[in-house]
Amino acid sequence: MRISLIQMNVGPDKAANLARAEALAEKAMGSDLIMLPEMFCCPYENAQFVKNAEKEGDPVTEALSRIAKSAGAYLIGGSMPEEDCGHIYNTCFVYDPEGQRIARHRKAHLFDIDVKGGQRFMESDTLSAGDGATVFDTPFGKVGVCICFDIRFPAFIHGMEDIDMLAVPAAFNMTTGPLHWELLFRARAVDEQVFAFGCAPARDASSSYVSYANSIAVDPWGRVMASAGTDECVLTLDIDLEEVRAVRAQIPVGKR
Repeated sequence: MRISLIQMNVGPDKAANLARAEALAEKAMGSDLIMLPEMFCCPYENAQFVKNAEKEGDPVTEALSRIAKSAGAYLIGGSMPEEDCGHIYNTCFVYDPEGQRIARHRKAHLFDIDVKGGQRFMESDTLSAGDGATVFDTPFGKVGVCICFDIRFPAFIHGMEDIDMLAVPAAFNMTTGPLHWELLFRARAVDEQVFAFGCAPARDASSSYVSYANSIAVDPWGRVMASAGTDECVLTLDIDLEEVRAVRAQIPVGKR
């Protein structure tokens, strides 16, 4: 199975961000699954979430459907500010190779942190929380999807029954990223005996919220298979899902 993580620059122009995502997805042609980063369509700021919120069926989700169909791949559409019934959610839409929406994950654990001398951010100032975990099927295996802060809750991840892969659009910052980014992906990969993938925006030191970047792929042994660094790129790698079954047979830590 071939996976591509699109670590893209994200600016204030939503239309330009959508066009950039489409152009980078062309470089991932031939992949079976493609993932975009958290808030790929707008800057990671509360005011921007409100300004750029859209309903399903508006330009962002139309672009995601088009990308999936054009690439002929499953697309984990990063995340976007989704407006629904008077609320705004941090939402990941997932599409099949025909461009049909097959899953939607609303970030369940909002990013409300205040680290003394470091990062302060309160998603709950503008966003509402989702209420569950998300899993979708592919011919290759089952994929669990969560968004950024969700990965810090092991019981939440463990509730994703029988997954083979964990996919996490995320935007860790320069306080938590250097300490916890790789650690958390390796930990969840070992906990669940799965492949774990994190896709982040590229780093822009001039933005109000600076992404740690370093999109990552970890195997079921907890080994880092690939890391993207800080610049915009498409990180592509091949995985063998038989490794999931082999690890679980050799180290039977739980019923699956």
